[in-house]
Amino acid sequence: MKLLLQLLAFALPWSLRRIVLEKWCDCKLAEGSSIGLSLVLCRQVELGNGARIGHFNFLKNLSLVQLGDHAIINNLNWITGFPKIDSPHFATELDRAPELILGRHAAITNRHLIDCTARVTIGSYTTIAGFRSQILTHTIDIVEARQTSRPLTIGDYCFIGTDCILLGGSALPSHSVLGAKSLLNKPHLTEYRLYGGVPAKELSELPADAKYFHRQTGFVD
Repeated sequence: MKLLLQLLAFALPWSLRRIVLEKWCDCKLAEGSSIGLSLVLCRQVELGNGARIGHFNFLKNLSLVQLGDHAIINNLNWITGFPKIDSPHFATELDRAPELILGRHAAITNRHLIDCTARVTIGSYTTIAGFRSQILTHTIDIVEARQTSRPLTIGDYCFIGTDCILLGGSALPSHSVLGAKSLLNKPHLTEYRLYGGVPAKELSELPADAKYFHRQTGFVD
């Protein structure tokens, strides 16, 4: 039903389409927020003031998509999860939450693949930059021969370079940079660092007074 309603609503002006999304598609849309020509087939969607989901995104099977004020999912992103249903998959993970949470002024740019089988948290003022990065929260436990998932966290004021891979159970601390084409496969704790490589490791210290870490808007001029 949500799919049909959203497809039909594409032809409507935003003022009417907004009503359809709020009344029948479980969307809570704050002042100035918007959803472009994207399919958002999730249980609940919450957009803060000025938050935006752009065009040609596909979001499916998430319990919650939450964007803080002025957060952005730009264009052509594929974001999916495995729903909380009666299934042998992930049956032992009782606290699993297929969710995508973006803080204030966080941004996902274009053409990224994000698996939210477990919760993905992206902190305020953090940018998933470039294109073709992958966030993957589920895998196969070879020993137990079953699928497993682990949440992933990216802190505030982080920058993720183009074409990176981030795996479930990993974490990037606030005020950090993950270099292009890196693999993040474990939690890191030290802030103000450049991490990079396959797998990613600490490469150098970053200046705490860097303007990127203190800006008040998501976009960088």
